[in-house]
Amino acid sequence: MENYGKIISYAKVITSFYKTHKRMPSYSEMLKVFRVRSKNAVFRRVKNLVEKGILEKDHTGRIVPKRLPQSLKVLGVVTAGFPSPAEEELVDTMSLDEYLISNPQATYLLKVDGDSMLDAGIHPGDLVLVEKNLIPKTGDIVVAQIDGEWTLKYFDKKNRRVELRSANQKYPAIIPKRELIIAGVVIANVRKYR
Repeated sequence: MENYGKIISYAKVITSFYKTHKRMPSYSEMLKVFRVRSKNAVFRRVKNLVEKGILEKDHTGRIVPKRLPQSLKVLGVVTAGFPSPAEEELVDTMSLDEYLISNPQATYLLKVDGDSMLDAGIHPGDLVLVEKNLIPKTGDIVVAQIDGEWTLKYFDKKNRRVELRSANQKYPAIIPKRELIIAGVVIANVRKYR
């Protein structure tokens, strides 16, 4: 199986073709798009894109886009303090994947349920982006299994003692009695307003 970076690169090539031609490339055209010589290589790349949920096959067996990564325009900076004159100017483009995720193989999303992290700006229904394999530091928000129960809390370590603290005064700190497993550190919070 090809790595995530290559899959994203293939998806970008397909996206570019799709935006330009308003259709998916044929297998013959994919030879040029992917810069390969055999249809077998094209088939493998398409199979990987289908497995990753970027492409899908319709009821006739044709390849169609399911979700293609897109870059968004970065139009500048907006002040969150006092209003200032603003002019729209294309500064750059970026994809949210590139901006938020530095280690795709170790990153996953979780949907938040509950209100224990409200004061950290994490609300029920938000999605948190979690990276495994990071060593948590005091103040990090972690996904943890504590004595058999999963939770999302602030990590706080003093000497050898670990506490998991909420960001809502209604909830007390949790100290593991038997077991603590850190499943990852929250690296981003995503919320839809509409």
